[in-house]
Order: sequence, then structure tokens, then C-alpha cells
Amino acid sequence: MNNTEFDYLKQVLYDRAGLVVTPEKGYLIESRLAPLARRSGLDSVSSFIGEIRRTRNEVLLKQIIDAMTTNETLFFRDAWPFERLSKSLMPDVMEKTKASRRIRIWSAACSSGQEPYSLAMTLAEMGSVLDGWQVEIVATDISDGMLARAEAGRYSLFEVSRGLPDYMLRKYFVPESDGWRVKDELREMVDFRNYNLLDDPYTSGMGSFDVIFCRNVLIYFDEATRKRVFTGLSKIMRPWGYLCLGGAETVVGISDAFRVLTGERGLFGLAR
Repeated sequence: MNNTEFDYLKQVLYDRAGLVVTPEKGYLIESRLAPLARRSGLDSVSSFIGEIRRTRNEVLLKQIIDAMTTNETLFFRDAWPFERLSKSLMPDVMEKTKASRRIRIWSAACSSGQEPYSLAMTLAEMGSVLDGWQVEIVATDISDGMLARAEAGRYSLFEVSRGLPDYMLRKYFVPESDGWRVKDELREMVDFRNYNLLDDPYTSGMGSFDVIFCRNVLIYFDEATRKRVFTGLSKIMRPWGYLCLGGAETVVGISDAFRVLTGERGLFGLAR
């Protein structure tokens, strides 16, 4: 892959997914795109890139985005956001929405589904407190492949060993020959959709949300793209809503649409 080919792919990844790829990551492009080139009957990544530049094949372009998207995730990642959800966020949101008794939670960039299923288990563990309430979890990702995995709800022994307590594994999963599958009643709590964070959620028909989990994805974007994403999120978060980011992510110095919540870590509210 020469410099011209790298620059082309770099621009494609930035324009379509907000991903920033530096020259030293050229090896990553080569290793992840080589299998796609072989499946397309081409003998090299250079030939594969040439084919895409010639045809602008949307199927191949989506495959590139899928291949280059980082999908590192695990159940109950960092633990604290899920504890805060059940102990303080949900009670507060329930007070604000007691007239409608309807709550919407968004798991953005959900990858293979561990986060939205962790949210679903957290809500299920709240028990009768939520009787009579309609709580919707919307989980989105840019990758059709990851969404298919998430919807299937099948995980390997290694995947369920990362962050998932044993009692929850026994309570919410059923064993299969090569791993575990999420029980149907839990899967039915989550609505999986394809969505690109670079799009405007307001005009994309996402609706409004009380809680938004957008964790550990913005670290792959540059500051301009983060600001663009924050602007979009601010349009569809309800006035009392909560934005939960990853441990290395913040709105400070990037967006004036959100404010830091006093005494909270990784949680932000709309600017007043």
C-alpha cells in the first residue's frame, strides 16, 4: 500500500466514520483489509483499494468501516456506570417522568452488545420498582456485523468471563455447546439499530432520551468530530437527562452543550 492509497483510505475512514488513522497505523490497515481483499478475489490490499476507488462499491466501503472499527468491549465495563444507573440515575429520571412512566436509554456504539445487555440486566435487577414503567433500551452501532452478533446474543466462554458476575450468567443466559446465549426475555428488552454517530440523531428519527451511554468511542475521534457528536447528542437528550462517557472522555474544553455534574465522575448534564 503506497502513500496515495493510504491517504485515500484515511479520508474514507474519517469522512464516513470519524476515525483518525495516522501513518504509523498503516500496518493495521494492511492486516485488517487483507482478508477482505482475498474474499473479493484480489491478490493484494493495493488491488482491493484500487477496486474501491474505481467502483465506489458501497458494500466494500461498509466492509472497510466494519474491519477498521475497534470493537473492544466487555460486560459491565468499569462497573460504576451501571451502579450509578440503578442507585441514582433511574430514581431521579423516574421522578422526572412519573407522568408518562416512560424512559428511554441509548447505548451508542454498542459493538457486540455487552453494554446494552449489561444495561438490561441492571434494570432487571431493579425488580418490582419498575413495575408499570415502559423502559426502552436502544442500542446502535455503525457495523452491521457487530449488530448481527449483538442481536444473536451468543457469547464465548471467554466473553462471559469478562466482567459478568456468575450469578447473572446463570440467571440471564442459557448454556450452548460453544458458549452462552442471552435469554429471550433479556434480548427483547433491547432494540438494536444501525446508526452512524456522525449523523444528526435529531433528523435521523432517534427520538429523545433520558440516559445516553456513549462510552469509549470518542477517544478514536479528533476534537472537531467529538464536538459534532456532542452537538448531536445534546439535541435529543431530555432536559433532566444524563450523558455517561468513558473514563478517559470529557466534554470539558470541547463542547458547551453539556456541563459537568458536581460530584459525579463521567456523568454530564445539559448546559443550563
